[in-house]
Amino acid sequence: MRLGPYTLSSNLFLSPLAGYTNLPMRLTVRSLGGLGWATTDLVNARSLLERNRVALQLVATAPGDQPLAIQLFGAVPEEMRDAAALCESLGAQSVDINMGCPVKKVVQIGGGSAMMTELRKTAALVRGMVEAVKIPVTAKMRLGWDEDNLTAPELARVLEDTGVAAVFVHGRTRAQGFSGTVNLAGIRAVVEAVHRIPVIGNGDVTHPEAAKHMLAETGCAGVSVGRGAFYDPWIFRRTDHYLRTGELLPEPTFAERVRVLRTHFDRYCEFYGDEQGPRLFRRVAPWYAKRFGPAKVFKRRVTTISSRADFEAALEEYRLWRAPFCDEHGELLPKYQPGPMASSFMDHDGDDSGVHARQSIPVPKGPVEVW
Repeated sequence: MRLGPYTLSSNLFLSPLAGYTNLPMRLTVRSLGGLGWATTDLVNARSLLERNRVALQLVATAPGDQPLAIQLFGAVPEEMRDAAALCESLGAQSVDINMGCPVKKVVQIGGGSAMMTELRKTAALVRGMVEAVKIPVTAKMRLGWDEDNLTAPELARVLEDTGVAAVFVHGRTRAQGFSGTVNLAGIRAVVEAVHRIPVIGNGDVTHPEAAKHMLAETGCAGVSVGRGAFYDPWIFRRTDHYLRTGELLPEPTFAERVRVLRTHFDRYCEFYGDEQGPRLFRRVAPWYAKRFGPAKVFKRRVTTISSRADFEAALEEYRLWRAPFCDEHGELLPKYQPGPMASSFMDHDGDDSGVHARQSIPVPKGPVEVW
């Protein structure tokens, strides 16, 4: 598919997730193949203009991290305009406007989902950004503020008239947050509301079949994956292959999952430093463990790491712990394997609720005992 002047390698997008879709994550996912486009964490336009250290870290990029959009949030037209120009000067291929974030601190300043409630004001802000840069400007929105205010179709028409190159639509309202199910009919209404620009659907895509279903049911041009990419960083390669051939690739082996987990961890250490990197990775590793099978032992240990040595020790302890339940290749025996990927994952606390083992493995209490 095309987005503005760009021809993408696939119609699959990595959604921005605050605190997660940083450079280490983007490079890791890109290395596995199938991803057509990625977007940074959302960044405050004013902070970026002030060259705030954290803001600059959020938009940091590297060779191999293209095509890339920088996502901005804010409500002051001049700041959003100037921040868009700065993004262009930093080498971004596109600027994305966050109109979907439901978080209170973003909405309170008039950004995120609040932009869906004042269409005329939003249109003026967006027009200023479009006129300030030569690169494409896109917008990511929800279906509306709540079920009584589904403004996404009208907003999409307004944005098309202002010159945006594409719109991304999460199929929930601001009131839903991440609860409930995605409204595919709502996404279809946005697709039918515009005439010249692509609409990319988003929400609850955690496996290739879900992506194909969204494309078929909504008519959207592409699919954007967020949380599903943390449970399965291979989802883009597997989905791209499935959409092209109709064939489902097998899920990665445990050894492959550990290899990519270790690569992701190494990138964290390189990017954030050997002290901060391991601590920040504590919240990333449990996402990988969702597909390890029963992994409470690993999650409990990895959320305490403070160094590279701690990380390697956590992996080795878990490998030895799970060995009695595996075949000669290190894969869980059939009765211990995790069940199918759920259509939606709401838990963020590192428990095993997203993985349903066919037979439970006893989990030792207290300190981990290496078998």
